[in-house]
Amino acid sequence: MGALGDLPTGPEKARAIQAMFDKISPRYDLLNRVMTLGMDVGWRRRAIATLGLPTGSVVLDIACGTGDFCRELTARGYRAVGFDLSFGMLSEARTDAPLVQADALALPLGAGAGDGATCGFALRNVTDLEQLFEELARTLRGGGRVAFLEVARPESKLLRRGHHLYFDKVVPLIGGLLSDKDAYSYLPKSTAYLPPTPELLRMLRAAGFTDATVTTLGLGAVQLITGTRV
Repeated sequence: MGALGDLPTGPEKARAIQAMFDKISPRYDLLNRVMTLGMDVGWRRRAIATLGLPTGSVVLDIACGTGDFCRELTARGYRAVGFDLSFGMLSEARTDAPLVQADALALPLGAGAGDGATCGFALRNVTDLEQLFEELARTLRGGGRVAFLEVARPESKLLRRGHHLYFDKVVPLIGGLLSDKDAYSYLPKSTAYLPPTPELLRMLRAAGFTDATVTTLGLGAVQLITGTRV
């Protein structure tokens, strides 16, 4: 992983993340639309399209927040169930899908309970990615699919420069004006929690998603990671 500096880890990280999302939940959806120029909607739909599961399949949305993925999953004919550590985010949710306050590393589900799983821009917020992937392998049936959206850095030097200006400078400014400065200053810093993409794929394959692959979106600013449970 990148240098974590003074970023919290372990249980301290979990507590800090929970408190932060409780605090920013009232304006979270507004900030998402503003900061991504509305492109996050298309990214979620692209992720859901990669699941390729039969209508009526049970899809677990990890770190569901206010239910963006759950709404899209329901619209596609899936039975979504959302899980999030932050009660504040769940209380702001706008979805008819069942929602559960739970730690993604210990889901209150039996083995093979789900047919698929999604996660939107929250891999860097869990305290142990390997444990998360192992937990999803436990709770998904064989042949189950996963689709994760997460931030990335463009490979092109020119795009990387523009991305750095926007993500590291403009986003905290917008977040400070419309919501909470500290929370949206954390956002670019939190990328230090993410391993390089090849390492992410290695961990996912080791957990049992042997065909794990990545596709870049948003001119390289977003990565879509998919895989199938063996």
